Formats: sequence, C-alpha cells, structure tokens
Amino acid sequence: MRFIKIIFWTLWRIWFYIVIAFFIVLMFPFLLVSILREQWYPYFFVMARIWAKGILLAMGFHYKIEREQEIEHRKSYMIIANHTSMIDIMLMLAIEQNPFVFVGKKELANIPLFGFFYKRTCILVDRNSSKSRMAVYNRAQKRLSQGLSICIFPEGGVPEESVFLDEFKDGAFRLAIEHQIPIVPMTFGDNKKRLSYTFFSGSPGLLRAMVHKSIETNGLTLENKKELKDKSRAIILNQLHKYNP
Repeated sequence: MRFIKIIFWTLWRIWFYIVIAFFIVLMFPFLLVSILREQWYPYFFVMARIWAKGILLAMGFHYKIEREQEIEHRKSYMIIANHTSMIDIMLMLAIEQNPFVFVGKKELANIPLFGFFYKRTCILVDRNSSKSRMAVYNRAQKRLSQGLSICIFPEGGVPEESVFLDEFKDGAFRLAIEHQIPIVPMTFGDNKKRLSYTFFSGSPGLLRAMVHKSIETNGLTLENKKELKDKSRAIILNQLHKYNP
C-alpha cells in the first residue's frame, strides 16, 4: 500500500508542475501583453485569477470560502494569510477579485516560466538584505497609490511541517500602519493537507478558507505594531483550531 501511495504522490507532484506550465503557455500571449505597461496590471490580475482557478480545478481541488466581511471595491488593503503550501498563491488569487500585488521572496523568480511573470508583477524581497527590505516600502507605496492592495504571508516563509502557525514578521503590519490601510486576515484551513511542501503527501479535495473582518489601522502608530501583529495572528490561529480541532 505504501508503494502505491508513493507512486501516486510522485505522479501527483509531476502533474502539478505540468498543469502550472500548461496554463502559462496557453495564456502566454495574453499574460505577456498585460505586463507591457504597469497601468495594465489589473488586466494581468484577471489573467492570473484564471490561471489560478484552472490549476486548482485540474488538481481536483474545490474550495469553500466563508466571509465575515466583503472587501470594498477600489479600496486598498493589506491582505495576510497563513502560509503552508504551494497552492496558497492560487487560492488567494481565486478568493480575491480586487487586484492586489504579492510581496514574496526573490528565489521564486528562478522558477522557469512562472518566474518570468513573477519578477515583473510582484514585489520581490531578499530577506537577507536590509536594503532590499527597505525597497519594498517604496514599491508598495507606488502600488498603493495606484489603488491596488498588497498581499504578504507574514510568517516570512513556509514553516516546518510540525509548526502549526509560525510567529509573524513585522513587515506587513509596519506597511499597513505607515499607509493607514486596513488589514484583512485570511485563514487557509486545508492547504497543508492537500499539497504541502513534503513531497510524498497530498490529495484532491476541499480547500476551506475564511476571510475575516478587516482590522482598521487609522490613527495607529508604529508603537502599536506588536499589538496589531499579535491580534492578527490570534485571529488566524483561532480559526485554524476551528478547522483542525
């Protein structure tokens, strides 16, 4: 039985990368045109959502989204979520209709095909470089001024499999306070189980997600950063316990 599972998991992972590449190649002309000008990013975002939904469907995933509050159209937010899986990006794109820009690690730009668009549309950060981290604030300011939202996974990377929810880094909360934009916490309940970074694991099935009520930052200062960070983490952690009692 273990041998059969290993064969399934191996084919499952290969299929995942084939599907990613297939949809990028299929949509390449449209994706390419949409990144020629920065102001055309909303069109790229539409293409990215189609790409993400196509991958989730091809992998046999279906998702159930609960919302405590609807996100207002044409309003900028700081969107955060727990990070456990390679499909976190796809599910985030499938959930949110209003255009947002990911802040992510620069290493992903090395992935063939995916990396070509990733480095041209996302805000890349080298977490080992203080200069790079500072540049994020400037690029985020520019994107926010264009009416876009920002999305950050505040754990700063994917934690070890044994970690239920890692401690949050300061970046997302500092940005939210400095730009006085609301924070929207989201909880992904099943992504680790469905497709974690452990190679021999995963299966088709349900992906549950909760879009929590936004947390206002109006009037807050950087002195409130830890309080804001702890509050956001507690919301996601509480929901994770509900999903996985």
